[in-house]
Amino acid sequence: MAITAAMVKELRETTGAGMMDCKKALTATDGDMGKAVEFLREKGLATAQKKAGRIAAEGIVMLKVTDDCKKAVAVEVNAETDFVAKNEKFQSYVAEVCDQAMDTKAADIEAFLAEPWKFDTTKTVNEALAGQIAVIGENMNIRRFTQMEEANGFVAAYTHMGGKIGVLVDVETDIVNDAVKEMGKNIAMQAAALKPLYTSRDEVSEEYIAHEKEILLAQIKNDPKESQKPEKVIEGMINGRINKELKEICLLDQVYVKAEDGKQSVSQYIAQVAKENSAKISVKGFIRWETGEGIEKKEEDFAAEVAKQMGQ
Repeated sequence: MAITAAMVKELRETTGAGMMDCKKALTATDGDMGKAVEFLREKGLATAQKKAGRIAAEGIVMLKVTDDCKKAVAVEVNAETDFVAKNEKFQSYVAEVCDQAMDTKAADIEAFLAEPWKFDTTKTVNEALAGQIAVIGENMNIRRFTQMEEANGFVAAYTHMGGKIGVLVDVETDIVNDAVKEMGKNIAMQAAALKPLYTSRDEVSEEYIAHEKEILLAQIKNDPKESQKPEKVIEGMINGRINKELKEICLLDQVYVKAEDGKQSVSQYIAQVAKENSAKISVKGFIRWETGEGIEKKEEDFAAEVAKQMGQ
């Protein structure tokens, strides 16, 4: 039976499901509207799509590391409320998403959502997500995932505030013992606390430096006192301020938070641990994710909502 646009429109209005899901349901049921509704309900898509407009900015970042610490994954799964994010059923589901991410070959989130769900291969990851939305009762979203591997060392992991922040650190080393592992965790905690943007200065582009210098020069020119200084002095001021900024945004240049003298940098701390353990250690990279970062959260006025419900 030919599936018409009018049929898809009718099913969409009835269920609230997406157009492609409606077309798929009608095709699978040979155009039978009643069976198509059941098809969508069984997949959890009818319920899920009705909730899809709600903002999901809470949730958790969850990390998983292999037993040998050579590979790790991070996933962020969002929900609407912090209450659900702390729910055991939600967290069990996110743990399954971690398992999926550990084995995936997907290059992006779209491909990840389209691949078979390893716990029920008759469904895609997206269809399994829709089923969870139906069960849990809130809009949910698998926002992102990443894998990190280090054959010549290990991956250190640290989760803060029950999954509000997740950090993975790639540590290359020829010695892996408790002291070196503790160093890796300390650096992950450093990244969680001080929010670096880069691992080292090598990652900072020339374009970024040039842009920052332009801003600093404009600031100096707008200051009546500083703008009168000699060109060489102004150049030195700009370079000094750039260096200070790089020490704040580059992980290895940051002051190590546990430094007893308050001066030791993260790179100096790594060198100290390397010397104490006769090891060659290099931090090659890191990821730091914070739940809901960049998502615009809906501001709720509960007093106004209650008054509205009471007809006031």
